[in-house]
Amino acid sequence: MFSALALISAALPAGVASAAPAVGTPGAPVVPAALQPPAGNAVHAVLRARGVQIYECKRSMWQPLEPAASLTGTTVNPARKVTAVHFRGPAWVSDQDGSMVQGTDPVTEPATEPGSLPLSLYRATGNRGGGLFGPVTWIQRIDTHGGAAPATSCGGDQPVAVPYRALYRFFTKK
Repeated sequence: MFSALALISAALPAGVASAAPAVGTPGAPVVPAALQPPAGNAVHAVLRARGVQIYECKRSMWQPLEPAASLTGTTVNPARKVTAVHFRGPAWVSDQDGSMVQGTDPVTEPATEPGSLPLSLYRATGNRGGGLFGPVTWIQRIDTHGGAAPATSCGGDQPVAVPYRALYRFFTKK
């Protein structure tokens, strides 16, 4: 009999398999306690993001404008491949069923890798549809690589896109 973890690992596309281990198992990403959703929520989907964080220059400082990323991963029960896009809001939309979730009030922790976006936990709001993101209650961004604002000063009105990768875990009520 296969465990849920084995099914998730088997359903993940190439390059995403490392995202499957549950927190606390060997090889799993470390998640600070402050970024754990409240009790009564369970992992619904795990998606690996690849994209850019776009910054604009305001008052001679780089300020976040919006993310633009493609996400690929799997749902937990039943295990199935899913894809989505991430953009300003912040919002995530399934490109398979049109469902959407927006995140608000992020709690953040510093990234473990220099030059990376902080780890975050967003409260879900603005859900749309009954598909992938319809029931989502919390969004967790962990295992970030890149995406931090440039360390250089800025001037002018040209935005800059900084590549990043991250693991997003979407939670629903148990």
